This record gives sequence, C-alpha cells and structure tokens, in this order.
Amino acid sequence: MAATPADRSPESTLAFLREGYRFISTRCERLGSDIFTARLLLEPTICLRGRPAAVLFYDTERFQRAGAMPKRAQRTLTGRGGVQGLDGDAHHDRKAMFLSFMTPAAVRQLGQLFADEWRARIPTWTAAGRVVLYDEVARVLMRTVCAWAGVPLAEREVARRTGEMHAMITSAAAIGPRHLRGLLGRRRAEHWIGDLVERTRLGALPVPEGSALRVIAEHRDARGRLLPRRIAAVELLNVLRPTVAVDRYVAFAALALHDHPAWAERVRTSDEATEWFVQEVRRHYPFFPVAAARVRHAFDWQGHHFPAGRRVLLDLYGTNHHPQLWPEPERFRPERFAGWRDDPYGFVAQGGGEHLAGHRCAGEWVTIELMKQAVTLLTTAMRYRMPPQDLALDLGRMPTLPPSGVALDDVRRAD
Repeated sequence: MAATPADRSPESTLAFLREGYRFISTRCERLGSDIFTARLLLEPTICLRGRPAAVLFYDTERFQRAGAMPKRAQRTLTGRGGVQGLDGDAHHDRKAMFLSFMTPAAVRQLGQLFADEWRARIPTWTAAGRVVLYDEVARVLMRTVCAWAGVPLAEREVARRTGEMHAMITSAAAIGPRHLRGLLGRRRAEHWIGDLVERTRLGALPVPEGSALRVIAEHRDARGRLLPRRIAAVELLNVLRPTVAVDRYVAFAALALHDHPAWAERVRTSDEATEWFVQEVRRHYPFFPVAAARVRHAFDWQGHHFPAGRRVLLDLYGTNHHPQLWPEPERFRPERFAGWRDDPYGFVAQGGGEHLAGHRCAGEWVTIELMKQAVTLLTTAMRYRMPPQDLALDLGRMPTLPPSGVALDDVRRAD
C-alpha cells in the first residue's frame, strides 16, 4: 500500500481560508500527486483533484453526503436537511422533485423572463449614469426567479430579499460579521418562504400549477408525507439562491468580454460561439471551490486507503484547471469547446456525475441558459463603457468577485 502524500501542517484550515481556490492544487503540484491528506476543521481529510478522482468521488456506493458538509455551511449556504445532504432513495426522490419543474420548456421560459426583465431595466441604468452590473443583475435575477417559481415578490422587497440571498452565498467560508449576516439572512429567508409554503398548502395563496413553489409545497415523500415546513423552505431557497448566484457568472462573462473583445463580435453573430464562450467562462472563472463527501465503507483506490467516515474534498476549481484535462488551463480559450462532448467528470463547474442519480447540480441547465441570455444581451441589446476600475480576482476569497462588481458607464439601448 502506497503512503498517501500529506500536508504536514498540524491544522490547515487557516491556510485553506487564506489560499481559497488554489489550496488543493498548490499542494498537489508541490507533492506531485492528485491526492493528499490534510487536517481541516480539526479532522483528517483526503483532498483530490482530476478526472479519475471525480469518477471515484461521485461513486454513490463508496461515498455519502450525509455529515460531509461543515455545519457552518449548512447553517448559511445550503440550509439543514436539503437535497445536498441526502443519499440513496431519499436523495433520488428529492432530486426528481427538482427536475420535474426544470424541464427544457421551463428553462427556456425562465431565460425569456430574464431577458425581458433585463431589457426593461436598461432605461433605468441609462438614467443612473453608472451602474454596478453585479448588483443590478442580482436584482434582475431575483425578480425573474420569483416570478418563474410562483413566489410573490413586491418591488419594495426586491433589494432586501436579494441581500438575504447574497448573505447566504458569501458567508459559508467566512468568519466574523460576514458569517453572522449569513445566519441572519438564512433565518429571515426561511421564515419568509415557510409562510408562503403554508399559505400555498392552505389554498390561501394562488400559485401556478407546476411552479417550483407549488411542486415543493405539495411534494410527498415515499411514505406519503409532506415535507416539513422548514425543509420545504430550504428546498425552495435551493431554487432561488443558486439562481441569484448566477450574477457572479454574468459579472465574469462581462469581464471576459472586456478582456477578450474579439469574442464580443463572435458571440454577437453566432449561437455556437456563445455556447463555447459560456462554457469557457464556467470552466475558467472561480465559482464553487470544492465538493465534500464522506467514505461509506473503507476501501482502497490506486494504492491509497480511504477509511470509513473520512471526509473527502474534490477540488472543483482545480479539476477544471487540470493541465492533463485542459491544455493551457489558465488561458481563456472558448474554442476549446468546439466539438466538445459533455464529460460529467472532467468538467465539474457545478459538480459532476449524473443529474438524477448523482449530486450534479439540478440547476446547471438554468445557469447555462441565463448566461447565454446575459452574453447575448450584453453584446446585442445594449451599449456601455467600462470605466477604469479594480477588476482583479482574489482567489483567496470564496466566493470571489472583482472588487468593483464590474461598473458600467453610459449604458444605453443598442441602435
């Protein structure tokens, strides 16, 4: 049995929080191995990257999600009891619930609502003189996903509810006030959505058939039981929150158009080029850093021992930048996706494996559709100027974003 390389630090949590997206890859390169052990959050942890590692990691016979995600992330980012922490039949049942209202037609409808809302906001952006794209798109996404999901949202609530989504998204790896804001945002959002679930069940709130709110409120498990109010709220927030989080990908897309202006013309005139561009944004820019699981039963793999109960982290960012998978991984090259066939283990921007049976994000198609709409809108529906600003990405901050949020000047409708 080969000895698994190890990060010899007695506790690497602070290093992980400091180095962020590059923590695992830096050590893999230093140790000459795509697997190593480290002590994180006061317990031994196995860290992995690469395609073979992803194939292993998404083997549901060997790994489970129950108890894998740190409790601080459950209390802020995902909520306790949601689909991300389920296994086996319970996970399959809950995942099927999500996929039932994410049909191709429903995804296209969401994309059209987003485009309509974006276009409706352009005159307001014109009048403002300067806007922060990240902030504006977040509110557009909040209005859009609530309308699509059957969630009533008054205009006076948009900023507050968007802030709650952002607090949850940015707090999972934070300490101090930012983490506390995430806890408060989670509590307020679950209370808001829980009330809507109860009103839907009582027939006091008219909700469209097939909408996310209606499906989740009325969903029954294999024993015929409705989801508890709080769990139903968690799962509906698992629709709203990740959709709002696409605002980061939109900001990255605008940054990529700015840094690679030749692609602006290509995506303006070619749907195929837009597809390549969107996929490269998802591969190249940092979104979610790692995925977590625990070993079900002890086993050996490629000469390495995986003890039962051991936490394992798959490096999503590092796998999407692995030089054996992606030649010149640090270069932004959308053409690498020409003729590309979906590889659920080599491209893991939103998790890997199969959507229904595994833990790949059910909202991946939503993300791609919204990003394609955003790229089209940025290049065909409006004109703008990007003033001098700080657009650097700090890979030590999880999740990261240009400090400026991508400011735009002189926004106007395209002629």
